[in-house]
Amino acid sequence: MPLNWVLVLTTFLFCVGVYGVLARRNAVIVLMSIEIMLNAVNLNFIAFNGVVGGERLIGQVFALFVIAIAAAELGIGLAIVLLIYRNSFTVSLDEVNLLRW
Repeated sequence: MPLNWVLVLTTFLFCVGVYGVLARRNAVIVLMSIEIMLNAVNLNFIAFNGVVGGERLIGQVFALFVIAIAAAELGIGLAIVLLIYRNSFTVSLDEVNLLRW
C-alpha cells in the first residue's frame, strides 16, 4: 500500500479523534477518542518505519511504547470516570465539578 493512502487514513482517524475530544461531553467517548488518536499515531510510526527504517524496527518499538502508555491511560481514566460516576451519577464532563475548589 502506498504511503499516501496510509497518511490519508491516519489523518482521517486523527481528525475523528480530535472531533470526539472537542465536541463530545461524555467522558467515556472522550477516552475512546484519545485512543483513536493514539492508534493513528501508531499507524504513522509503522508506515514511516517501512519507508525510512528498512530493516530496523524502530517504528514498531515506538508503537509498542504508545500501546503500553495508552493502556495505562485508559485504566487510570476509566477508574477516574467510575469514581466520578459513583459520586455524582453522571459521566458528562459539563456537569462534573468535583475538582474545583
